[in-house]
Amino acid sequence: MIPAWVILALLTVQRLSELVISSRNTKALMQSGATERAREQYPFMIALHATWLASLWYFSWSHEFSFLWLLPLALLQVGRFWTIRTLGSRWTTRIIVPPNAVPLVSGPYRFLRHPNYLIVAIELPCISLALGLALHAALFGVLNLAMLSWRVREEDRALLRAA
Repeated sequence: MIPAWVILALLTVQRLSELVISSRNTKALMQSGATERAREQYPFMIALHATWLASLWYFSWSHEFSFLWLLPLALLQVGRFWTIRTLGSRWTTRIIVPPNAVPLVSGPYRFLRHPNYLIVAIELPCISLALGLALHAALFGVLNLAMLSWRVREEDRALLRAA
């Protein structure tokens, strides 16, 4: 068994690194004439994910991470990196639309319109379950699905307007 804090430390570093990458990409996209859409939803998404991660630290401090979950979570990470790599400099945690943007149809986007959102929808509850936090998994799984429902609608609208 792996102590929960090891997984949570790696997860925290990953998420903070992603915010740095996102910030850099957002700045470059905005300088090239891109526009941000649905800006009002971003604080809710950040609050949801920050609360999810902080509550994992709080509730799972004395738990062990179940090895059973390593393979599915590793596969989800492969999907996450594939998605980020495919989007390249277009990848952000915000809805940023470059001028004349068209939806991608390469990488994981050949199979799904929003692969990263599917990955996150599975990942959040899986990590909670891996730490033995079933109620946490259910609560944040439902909250995240509600957030993603709003976000996907807004992102699709933004891409339609740009095309």
